[in-house]
Amino acid sequence: MDWTALLRLPTTILLILAAIALFFTLVQLVALRQRLHGGQPVAAAGRAVLVLVAFALTLLLAGMGCALRGYRLLSEEAPVVEIDAHILSPQRWSLVLHWPDGSSRQLEVAGDAWRLEAVVLKWKSSALLAGLPPLYRLDRLSGRYDDPDDEAHAPRTVTDFNEAGSFDLLDLHKQYPRWVPDVDVLFGSGVYLPLVDQGHYTVSLMRTGALVARPDEATEQRIAQPF
Repeated sequence: MDWTALLRLPTTILLILAAIALFFTLVQLVALRQRLHGGQPVAAAGRAVLVLVAFALTLLLAGMGCALRGYRLLSEEAPVVEIDAHILSPQRWSLVLHWPDGSSRQLEVAGDAWRLEAVVLKWKSSALLAGLPPLYRLDRLSGRYDDPDDEAHAPRTVTDFNEAGSFDLLDLHKQYPRWVPDVDVLFGSGVYLPLVDQGHYTVSLMRTGALVARPDEATEQRIAQPF
């Protein structure tokens, strides 16, 4: 995996900082033991405070790292995913998703088009002034039918990309807003494109939180062809 892609993950950064804080905690713990054995109660008390503060910081950083699993730093226009489509049967498709970090995933979608949605976390002014960039994660990918009657009655397929589960920063903000008061939540608008056999699509996310989907030239020609 590319280290550049890894460092775009806030989870990676926070866990590295948590490891550093844990190392500092262990160093202070050794120093505390030495002060206790050396009969220096005042110095030992000071080291004990440092141990508690460093350990609390370690837990905080590790917890935030877990809560931000699946999120990425958002630049001016961030590449989100590339999608390759292959038809299995009428209105049944196999999609292969390729992420910027080199990982991929295969799944099936029912419908005439694919639809992708993302969640964007923006910060309030105080956090923005501190230099915190917006974060995003993919929320779900689903199939979409052209005919509203099919949409209401045909089989539906939805893939959930929520990697953090119930310990997600978005859910924590909803349940305990005082814990993360600087979060301003923005749901990025979903985007969809028609499915064609051997179609190739790229999806990017603008800094505003809007998803942008583009077919390549060959796919665009197939989409434009009359049935």
